[in-house]
Amino acid sequence: MTFTKEMEAKASKEGQQKDPMQSKLGKRHFVTFMLFLGMANAYVMRTNMSVAIVAMVNHTALESEAELVDDECPNTDYGNTTEKQQDGEFVWTATMQAYVLSSFFYGYVLTQIPFGLLAKRYGALHFLGWGMFINSAFAFLVPVAAREGGLFWLCVVRFIQGLGEGPIVPCTHALLAKWIPPNERSRVGAAVYSGAQFGTVISMPLSGLLAEYGFDGGWPSIFYIFGLIGVIWSLAFVWMIYEDPEADKKMDEKERKYITNALWGAAPVTQSPPIPYKSIAFSLPFYAILFAHMGQNYGYETLMTELPSYMNQVLRFSLKANGFLSSLPYLAMWIFSIMISWVADWMISSKRFNHTQTRKIINSIGQYGPAVCLIAASYTGCDRVLTVALLTIGVGLNGGIYSGFKINHLDITPRFAGILMSLTNCTANLAGLLAPITAGILVEGKPTIAAWQKVFFIAAGVYIFCATFYNVFGSGKRQPWDNPANDKMQPTTVVNETSLSTDQQLTQRKSNGRHANDDEETRQ
Repeated sequence: MTFTKEMEAKASKEGQQKDPMQSKLGKRHFVTFMLFLGMANAYVMRTNMSVAIVAMVNHTALESEAELVDDECPNTDYGNTTEKQQDGEFVWTATMQAYVLSSFFYGYVLTQIPFGLLAKRYGALHFLGWGMFINSAFAFLVPVAAREGGLFWLCVVRFIQGLGEGPIVPCTHALLAKWIPPNERSRVGAAVYSGAQFGTVISMPLSGLLAEYGFDGGWPSIFYIFGLIGVIWSLAFVWMIYEDPEADKKMDEKERKYITNALWGAAPVTQSPPIPYKSIAFSLPFYAILFAHMGQNYGYETLMTELPSYMNQVLRFSLKANGFLSSLPYLAMWIFSIMISWVADWMISSKRFNHTQTRKIINSIGQYGPAVCLIAASYTGCDRVLTVALLTIGVGLNGGIYSGFKINHLDITPRFAGILMSLTNCTANLAGLLAPITAGILVEGKPTIAAWQKVFFIAAGVYIFCATFYNVFGSGKRQPWDNPANDKMQPTTVVNETSLSTDQQLTQRKSNGRHANDDEETRQ
């Protein structure tokens, strides 16, 4: 009896130990690295035009429009754009520039849902790789379209670039669902999606340097160099990455089994039922993610677009004139998202918190934190330093969303994660458009502290409402409509332990315990 208890205790202790493959670098980490670079490249392509267009436009030839400012705060002799801007080749008004900048966005939003559906049916790898190839290759045509075709053809080229970038988020999510075990999702998801901040931090200063010192007039070199980098990445991605571990015959067999067993049990990876549209439409955990995603995009646009406008109009301080300060919030978000992701995965792997609790706690930091900072920023008066600090802290804490709702699609439905991401990302991007529209209505003709305070309170309220909705209805458990029962196709084999050796008995008991835990998680 004593020997049996000691044997069971030893088995229990060994069962709690981390799988050796969990801490070992493998192919899934290389997939993570490539997806990180892809996300960084995508955001480079999205943001480089905002820097390049400043060098493209002939500011002297345009009638100067006096920007409406508030006189509640004293002027400053630092951080404002007093130096003469370099004149470019094109006489484009502010409205015409807005057409150029928005054309990419329309193409990007248009392809979200279609590519999510196509990736589910035909696989995500090639849509992602060749989509980014189109995005990068058309970057070479931007200077040609602007110089030879004019504003219309430039907008067409940027629109096509947006179409090519449409697969980046839903297809990335679909690949993560196939490659990353549940206990590693937080840090891997944060690592991949933080590529957005990394790409922004890298592209803004480099694009500025290329616009001033680059070849072919400066600004065209932005699109040539980043386009070349994107083409190289796309070809390498399609050549070196596989759709799932089963398709990669060169990877370590132990790692393949570790991934597939963690995700699907004994079921074939390729087995996937039809998309359960009706079940998704009536799923509260799905709507929890949807609302959180919409609130995130609205609040983030206010933090990153409207708060700097407030500082320029009311505090008379230009963040854009200071390269370090303009990139500081992105850097803070990148660093914090990586740090908090390790905490999230530790919370899950330590068994102190389940997936649902972890997602809600981390997401609360990522959305309540920025809401508090927005409210506080509306009471800082004319204190520029404090406002910059709150902007940096707010955006930094916002990095918690990557280990919160942003990766939650994979928890509730690994089979349909790409489709859910395409639905929520498309809707969230449309919701993000409301932030500048709302701010424009509230502060038009009167950019006072009181008017801007309403803008910040609305954004904070959206953050709080959406985060609370997520906390009430969100879940980290696989939903029944994902068909988790199909994961384990092999019947349980009853083995007479007396016919096994001591080591074999331990192995059998650990296996039985593991499957019992899996069944319990599914029932939850």
